Amino acid sequence: MARRVVVALLAPVAWAPPGVEPVDWRTALAEDVVDLLAMLNEVDTAVAVTPADRWLADAVIWPGTTVYEVPEPTPNAVFAALTGDRDGSYEQDGGYEQAAVIAGDAPDLPGLTVGKLLRPLTSRPVAVAPVEGSLPGLLGVAARLPVPSWLPALDMAAAMPATVRAAAPRPGDLAVTPSWHRLRGPADLARLDPALDGWDNTRALLSGTGRRGA
Repeated sequence: MARRVVVALLAPVAWAPPGVEPVDWRTALAEDVVDLLAMLNEVDTAVAVTPADRWLADAVIWPGTTVYEVPEPTPNAVFAALTGDRDGSYEQDGGYEQAAVIAGDAPDLPGLTVGKLLRPLTSRPVAVAPVEGSLPGLLGVAARLPVPSWLPALDMAAAMPATVRAAAPRPGDLAVTPSWHRLRGPADLARLDPALDGWDNTRALLSGTGRRGA
């Protein structure tokens, strides 16, 4: 089986619900995503942050979790860190053959959705999961390592599967997997399902029972 890693990309979060401190909100989202990834089977997990956000990674990671400091919060920067492309060495960090980058603001993401993002890599070099709803953006990006040279620069807040497919030599080089919601604004709160397990930290903040450091 290919060696795989799933990386939570803890990018800046531009909003917080009324009455919730932005730092508490961002920390809760990140912690729930990291906790989810830690429960996945047959993959390693890691976190990626810019140097300015190293404090957030240190606050939410499990013991032994690898933290990648990247110059910008993009999937491309994470893939470069995984392959050593930053210094031109191209040495595989950890010997990974496949990697997925997951947005850090999807606290109730099912593990099955992550698995579906990785599954197409057995036959295709890249897979993307769009954000649920009508707005642009990606939930996650997965690729074989090293990533193909045709992969465009991706902004998780604005990229669309069609943009990636247009850059590929053949349309079939890209797989589009099931979508899921991210919490990018107040309207997204209605997408949270209280019946789903997990997302305990986000749930506690929204119910008014959570506090930083709890």
